[in-house]
Amino acid sequence: MVECSKCKKKVFRMRRIEFKMERPGLCKAGDHITVTEGLLPSNYYYTIDPSLAMSPNIPFNKRLKSREGTVVTVEETPRGFYVLAEFDEDEVE
Repeated sequence: MVECSKCKKKVFRMRRIEFKMERPGLCKAGDHITVTEGLLPSNYYYTIDPSLAMSPNIPFNKRLKSREGTVVTVEETPRGFYVLAEFDEDEVE
């Protein structure tokens, strides 16, 4: 929950995470997704099931609590395909 700078109302912001996808067409905007959490020595990472895309490493203090979300956009760049997904929890600063 954050406060809008213009109207001073409380606004709920969804948490967004970008995932890297290697091939086109594996998911599209509006798809409901589930993620699996992986553990590294000092970070977490998340994979869209079934192994469609992978998140960057995320520090322990920014751990994702939700395991289900929605794809917002899929963008093609020269470096590959990037999936932006929203999760039902507050954005982490």
